Amino acid sequence: MACMEWSLARSMQSMLPMDTVAMPETHRVTSTETGRVLIADDQMHVLDALQMLLSGCGLGTEAVTHPASVLRAVATGLFDAVLMDLNFTRATVEGEEGLELVSRIRSMDNLLPVVVMTAWSSVDLAVEAMRRFASDFIQKPWENQDLLQKLQNQLSWARSRRRAQRQRDEELQEASEIQASLLPKKLPEVAGYQLAALTQPLRFVGGDYYNVVRISERHAALCIADVAGKGLPAALLMSSLQAALKPLILERLAPHELCHRLNRILCDLTPVGKFISFFYAVLDSVDNRLTYCNAGHNPPLLIRVDGTSTELKAAGAVLGQFPRWLYEQSQLRMRSGDRLLLFTDGLVEACNANEEAFGEQNLIRIAGDNPGSSALDLMGLLMRAAGQHSGEHFQDDASLIVLKATEKGAISDGDGGAE
Repeated sequence: MACMEWSLARSMQSMLPMDTVAMPETHRVTSTETGRVLIADDQMHVLDALQMLLSGCGLGTEAVTHPASVLRAVATGLFDAVLMDLNFTRATVEGEEGLELVSRIRSMDNLLPVVVMTAWSSVDLAVEAMRRFASDFIQKPWENQDLLQKLQNQLSWARSRRRAQRQRDEELQEASEIQASLLPKKLPEVAGYQLAALTQPLRFVGGDYYNVVRISERHAALCIADVAGKGLPAALLMSSLQAALKPLILERLAPHELCHRLNRILCDLTPVGKFISFFYAVLDSVDNRLTYCNAGHNPPLLIRVDGTSTELKAAGAVLGQFPRWLYEQSQLRMRSGDRLLLFTDGLVEACNANEEAFGEQNLIRIAGDNPGSSALDLMGLLMRAAGQHSGEHFQDDASLIVLKATEKGAISDGDGGAE
């Protein structure tokens, strides 16, 4: 470490007065920097000695004397480490302000090294600071070599952690972009129907999946899935589902047969303890018939134009666990103004501060209160309501598809129903 002689710095420190002297709020020392250190202490002779020592080692410094100034400086993101005293001469319990400052710095930047300084008589205070995730501590009066070594260790550690963090962020961003490419960029047009869909992953990537595919002039396939778990593991399994499902959709299989074949594929790919809930339907837009199979998924809701609702309940097991399971399918007829809501549990299980779930009843109520809304508008209403209920803090991935039968496309009231 190319530094000035520690003995010189130490002798300069000993020449400074020991009484606290009034000083400006900040005082900068510029140098050829190998890092920037924020120094916080309310004694001028301590700040001068530390700045002389650190600047002699090529470190840029800025000194502040008040906890509020520390927080403002940390918020700029310009510093590579904080070197701070735990005792400020304020009207607080001894060390209380310094400990609170450590906690607040850590909440602002969990990778920023915070090295605390305290007197020999206050070792317990340093221990408490470490419990609050201070990076290291130095006792006063300090040994220059020890202080520099500890600070350099923390700077090296922080640089390494930030490089790793940037690499993880880049990888997650790439994963997010790849996952987004697996979802439909644009929903197909289906004569007589409106479609809208949205997914909101809890993290960069998630385990929800949906798709709408035109498979003939009169037929469209709709599906929604939810992989057990969150984050990258769920996203990887979701990508396996998408890869296996795509060619099966193009074969125009009946829903129960598609689920049967998809399940057998996924049973070979799904790790123990993991599974996928799945709903698949084929809509005939000419006779307005929806044929569907529910493999352990949240029952979609059919909201009739008169406000009554029907659940499309599961009649099959989740995918990836039971290779010999035989799936069944059901049918219903869509009427003018009907809305079909397909969703994952992250939407209805979004909880408020009292741990109360948003619930299916709110989906039914909002859809019933807005019979004239388009599919896109209704989707927005439902997602916003769930977000407001949870304080904009979903606890899981949340996805929603809204299918609305328009006046021209679906049969009139009284001409059909669930079969």
